[in-house]
Amino acid sequence: MLDELKGPPGGVAAEPDDHGLGRSRGGFTTKIHLACEQGQKPLPLLVTAGQRADSPQFEPVLEAIQVPRTGPGRPKSRPLRVRGSKAYSSRANRAYLRRRGVRCTIPEPAGQVRNRKRRGRGGGRPPALDGRTTRPGTRPNEG
Repeated sequence: MLDELKGPPGGVAAEPDDHGLGRSRGGFTTKIHLACEQGQKPLPLLVTAGQRADSPQFEPVLEAIQVPRTGPGRPKSRPLRVRGSKAYSSRANRAYLRRRGVRCTIPEPAGQVRNRKRRGRGGGRPPALDGRTTRPGTRPNEG
């Protein structure tokens, strides 16, 4: 009888991509990726499955920003500055922001700092620090 109740691992059918449900250690989970303006008003929102990584969602969220202008004209789609967590500290994300002319404040993970220092002069230059845009006690970098 128990054999009849058992299904294949992961269920009978895969969850559709647009549902935003995914398996994690705690069961079904969902991640909400969003950008918000300085007053914490949410702008675009992207829902993904819980096991999806954060960094690949960086560009789609920023591309979805549309802030209407007070007068005539196209909506504003390029922020002046982006603040993010260590999950968004990839070289690709920083290059994307540089191409669009957007300043960023994203802390570097300790592993990236350690690897750069280990490589010495060949490890490259760290992103410039801008202490005015961060909270005390954090180690953000601008890049």
